Amino acid sequence: MNFETDGKIMKHSARFVFRIAALLATGLYAGRATRADINGLEGSDFRLTASAGTIVMPDGLSVHVWGFGPTDGNMQYPGPTLITTQGQLTQITLLNELPEPTSMVFPGMVNVVADGGVGTQQGLLALEALPGGTVSYSFTPRQPGTYLYYSGTRPDVQVEMGLLGALIVRPMDFDPLAPRAYQDNETAYDQEYLFLLSEMDPRIHEVVLRLGSAGLDGLDYLTDHQPQYWFINGRVGPDTFLPNNVPWLKHQPYGAMARTHPGERMLMRVVGGGRDVHPFHHHGNHARVIAKNGRLGTSASYEVFTIQTAPGETIDAIWTWTGQRLGWDAYGHAPGDPLEPGEYAPDHGKPIPVNLTELQDLAFGGFYSGDPFLGSLKSLPPGEGGLNQNGGFHFMWHSHTEKELVNNDIAPGGMMTMCIVEPHGVPID
Repeated sequence: MNFETDGKIMKHSARFVFRIAALLATGLYAGRATRADINGLEGSDFRLTASAGTIVMPDGLSVHVWGFGPTDGNMQYPGPTLITTQGQLTQITLLNELPEPTSMVFPGMVNVVADGGVGTQQGLLALEALPGGTVSYSFTPRQPGTYLYYSGTRPDVQVEMGLLGALIVRPMDFDPLAPRAYQDNETAYDQEYLFLLSEMDPRIHEVVLRLGSAGLDGLDYLTDHQPQYWFINGRVGPDTFLPNNVPWLKHQPYGAMARTHPGERMLMRVVGGGRDVHPFHHHGNHARVIAKNGRLGTSASYEVFTIQTAPGETIDAIWTWTGQRLGWDAYGHAPGDPLEPGEYAPDHGKPIPVNLTELQDLAFGGFYSGDPFLGSLKSLPPGEGGLNQNGGFHFMWHSHTEKELVNNDIAPGGMMTMCIVEPHGVPID
């Protein structure tokens, strides 16, 4: 027995259980709205600060990072999701509180104008703010879609350190009551979620903490890159399950838990924010890819069961669940019962094709409701279950690269989250 390794696993398992229990304590299921919208900063005039901070991991360790954050708020990883509108002049003003120059670039945006006087310098890719300096960037988005922004100053280091974020451009005729991702009715959606995928090698962050980025000179950090953490929206599993803005994740405000109802169209905005390819696998159903890099497909859209995200690439896809192809009624209906909203009608009233096991013969998971049917809650033994208050169907969404499902070599963790299909009538926020 390896006591050191076993001890790490036991501590990690305890933290995993604590964080799952926190789902209820933080009111995960206490919805306030009927549609999920992406958490971010909306408008056309954004003011950000680049500074240093520390993010915490479920394995008990912490990582020194750099990040963008609102000027009147905390540094965060990733940077704030900026939400603007097609055809609207957009300005981002950056104050640099880091010990070296930094900047911002906006792939997919054209005619970006940078403005800055004292405290700036022209870098290889963009006008940079020196330590204590300020620089402004402005552009008018021509196309709606999902985009990435990141540091244009030594990005091999500064993106690794955390200087990146998502940029969402709404179509100019955007209607919040009938939202579309693009000016095309086929891109209409009911729910909307961001999945920004990235990774970190904590050895690089330790060197920068002690010596600054100059400490990396002469080190083979480009080819000898060994990530130990893999993120969705700046969190690793199981912290991805938690709601936005939980207080103990001060610099990691964005959750990644997706929730929807049967038959609804979920817009998945998937962003390759790191330097590795991440195959993002979504259980429950295929997703229909509708756009890449903020551009609708020139040919018919297509379905995938895993979204392959290359570094710097963005993919928009629509995911829907109705119970189709189950071969049995997901609600446990009798043939004469009325249809539920979004139900797959050909399977209505069909019995489940197995004999259901008695509860005393089962081993229970925390998300089991006591019944296999959607929306049904049955009695469970004391201390069992409790994490599925609405009788939803839970699907794991995760990287299909096995090594990315750990936190510092301890499973479970990494690039994983949940999608929950819940009955109609359950509010979603």
